[in-house]
Amino acid sequence: MRDQAEQLRQRIQQSAQKRPTKLVTVTSGKGGVGKSNFSLNFGLGLIERGHKAILFDVDLGLANLDVLMGITPKKHLFHLLEPDKTVWDIMEQGPGQLEFIAGGSGFTQIMQLDDEKLNLLFSKLDPLQGYADTIIFDTGAGLSKESLHFMLSSDEVIVVTTPEPPAITDAYAVIKMLHSRNPVVKIRLVINRATSEREGKMTADKLAMVAKRFLGMEIHSLGFVSDDSHVSKAVKQQRPFLLTYPQSLASRSIRNLVGRYLESSIKSDIPANGLKGFLARLKHFIR
Repeated sequence: MRDQAEQLRQRIQQSAQKRPTKLVTVTSGKGGVGKSNFSLNFGLGLIERGHKAILFDVDLGLANLDVLMGITPKKHLFHLLEPDKTVWDIMEQGPGQLEFIAGGSGFTQIMQLDDEKLNLLFSKLDPLQGYADTIIFDTGAGLSKESLHFMLSSDEVIVVTTPEPPAITDAYAVIKMLHSRNPVVKIRLVINRATSEREGKMTADKLAMVAKRFLGMEIHSLGFVSDDSHVSKAVKQQRPFLLTYPQSLASRSIRNLVGRYLESSIKSDIPANGLKGFLARLKHFIR
């Protein structure tokens, strides 16, 4: 059964378009702003539009995507070092056809691997190139060394914040650090739990203005996610709100964000470097 599943995946991959897979890291300046919930529902929103997305949990401290989906991962990234394991063996099937890979508690050990094992690990991730349109990395909040490596290696970074001043201040700190390490880093903003469109726009404009004035960089907003009681209800049910409450304000917000993301990706003149480019950059930072 496993061999048949892998053969099917290979046929899908071979028939897929050969455009590079885009690598997107989702982060936040502080915890508690709904970053992981956004990552989950954003991925589902992409799938809803026929855009193949894979979700990768690399939150080293408080990995909770599995809890939000109500699943218990049987394998995680570190299992790829076992001789008989492939990337398909460690991939979980989440709700709404969203595939999911857990970083697991062994992720910190991966950062300490020697070159031989690191090359083995990365080679086993190669089949994801062309299989997915977008791989979404959900990192830990803040500026840990590991999270920073993922952000700087990705094609773009989505910074999630809320309208509260502490969250805005911490989001700017992340933006400032990324800019100092890579002045041409591509950053998009998402304002979560906005009580109105006006509040969402004002928060995004404020961050963009500060970044323009003090860093000389352009930051574009994907939009906002409405403050909606259906979100907390879905969390308690361990189900994505996009699937559980598809007509809620938050779900409509996600669909608007996905639409803007896909439209801007088509218009973008910045090519995706693909999975191989991402892994090469990540290896450089690890070493």
